[in-house]
Amino acid sequence: MNPIIRLASRTPVSLPDLPPAATDPELCLLPLLQHRIPAGFPSPADEYLESALDLNNYLVRNKTATFFFRVIGDSMTGANIHDGDLLVVDRSIEPRHGHIVLAVINNEYTVKRLYRHHGVIELHAENPAYPPIRFSEHEELQVWGVGTGAVARFAV
Repeated sequence: MNPIIRLASRTPVSLPDLPPAATDPELCLLPLLQHRIPAGFPSPADEYLESALDLNNYLVRNKTATFFFRVIGDSMTGANIHDGDLLVVDRSIEPRHGHIVLAVINNEYTVKRLYRHHGVIELHAENPAYPPIRFSEHEELQVWGVGTGAVARFAV
């Protein structure tokens, strides 16, 4: 028998009341420039407004099932998820191989990449300093949701 991946139907660890993204209907419209920014030398091209960007619409697919979490630690730096970033988590997405997931292991939450291959289920960090977490055939992995994005702030 293979290990089981189950969407956590209720929160096994007490969390503060988490309002989903839909509870904050305020728009955050910012100007979006059509000119793409190269990471090399500056371009002399003129910039002009393409449209307005609402960060909620850009980051959130399913407002009633999406939550934001503050990341702690460095286990996912290889996926560009760093300590202090906000992780966008959607509970309506079925977790699949390769997804970054918010998982519950021994009543604690962790963010890792889901691997499922030939009946083996593992959670992998994106930092070689952390070993994979392997689940045996009698263990159950609870996935709270699937990570759909991250928001980072630069130190200024």
